[in-house]
Amino acid sequence: VLLPLITREIIYRLLIGEQGARLRHLAILGGYTSHIARAVERLRRDFDQPLRIEQMAHELGMSVSGFHHHFKAVTAMSPLQFQKRLRLQEARRLMLGEDLDAASAAYRVGYHDASHFNREYKSLFGVPPMRDVQRLREETFAFPSR
Repeated sequence: VLLPLITREIIYRLLIGEQGARLRHLAILGGYTSHIARAVERLRRDFDQPLRIEQMAHELGMSVSGFHHHFKAVTAMSPLQFQKRLRLQEARRLMLGEDLDAASAAYRVGYHDASHFNREYKSLFGVPPMRDVQRLREETFAFPSR
């Protein structure tokens, strides 16, 4: 009999407490979290395909601005930034793991302009693609496994 009252009191105190605004914001976002999770999964699966924000928002039953807002609230990135990061990380993996050159890796992950890929890669990782791969390989060989 007392458990529901105690639970209600705890919730009330949390909501009016120091972190109440943050909890209310999370509760509001919670309704969209599953939608954004579906969008993230789709972006991970189809990262090499052109991003169609309007179509994705429509499929999730959201406006384009609402989709952008909630996506950024959950991931701290816009959908385009998220896709770009996925593409660049996959390109890095391909260059390291499959010994692809930068242009081939760029094409495989959905870039059609190698110089654009190189600029974005350097912006994210701090160095051009092949220099980054060379550095990562040197670091790997500098610390052999036991």
